[in-house]
Amino acid sequence: MNQTPVVQLLHVTKKVGRKNIVEDLSFNIPAGEVFGFLGPNGAGKTTTIRMMVGLIEISQGDILIKGQSITKDFKKAIENVGAIVENPDLYKYLTGYQNLKHYARMVPGVTKARINEMMEIVGLKDRIHDKVATYSLGMRQRLGIAQALLHRPSLLILDEPTNGLDPSGIHELRNYLKKLANEEGVAVLVSSHLLSEMELMCDRVGILQNGKLVRIQSIQDFIHKSGASGVCVTVEPTQVEQAKKIIAALNKTALCTEHPGQLLIEMNKEEIPTVNRHLMDAGIQVYSIQMKEQTLEDKFLEVTEDKK
Repeated sequence: MNQTPVVQLLHVTKKVGRKNIVEDLSFNIPAGEVFGFLGPNGAGKTTTIRMMVGLIEISQGDILIKGQSITKDFKKAIENVGAIVENPDLYKYLTGYQNLKHYARMVPGVTKARINEMMEIVGLKDRIHDKVATYSLGMRQRLGIAQALLHRPSLLILDEPTNGLDPSGIHELRNYLKKLANEEGVAVLVSSHLLSEMELMCDRVGILQNGKLVRIQSIQDFIHKSGASGVCVTVEPTQVEQAKKIIAALNKTALCTEHPGQLLIEMNKEEIPTVNRHLMDAGIQVYSIQMKEQTLEDKFLEVTEDKK
């Protein structure tokens, strides 16, 4: 991955009245990275994105896109950006193809071949000559993504891009964004509430809460940094209390779950054989032992609850 930053946020602050909606926000996204922007509703994600594309003014700080300042030379900076903020704005009385053709006129160098390439990529080839008014929400989202990518931007910003997409469409979008980053060196900023998808899609994530960046880390380090994991052990339901005592004697705590006979124990996977041996030696019937890996959702909730 190219570590040269495509976009740099430098102490960005947005004030409304006396309140800081976004406060002293700084991070970089290099070429070839898919960066996930996470946070609860009202955390400041969309406000930050709107500042990045010039829809609202920056109160303090600056944003550089390929070295060009949003505040000092907006036209040069925004040439490198493709974006969908909240929902794609489309002309519903035109066909999908006419929409793309209209957007292509705004940017020099977008050819007919590029328009055809994009309608293939987003899976709208069979409906591209239908009016957008007849499109489903997911189809309009696909068309918006095609429009955002027409001019081959260095930075692609997508705010909730999976809205309205079915599971197949989400899978295709995820694969395309990863391909776009890996093969074409595009920096991608994605904001989404679908944490399971962000886990599969992103290289790094930044968590925003109350307008402040509380964590920025690679997906793997963020989820797996803690050495201890949860282990689900399923035993004979009538032996649960006996099993808990044996586990307590090993200086571990076993918590019952909603499933009969299932215990959740925090321990490393290297400790599983020892625990299993003690249970078996005591005559406990062990039906299954399963690692319970932390997910991005688990870690996100853990971090945001800690920061409240």
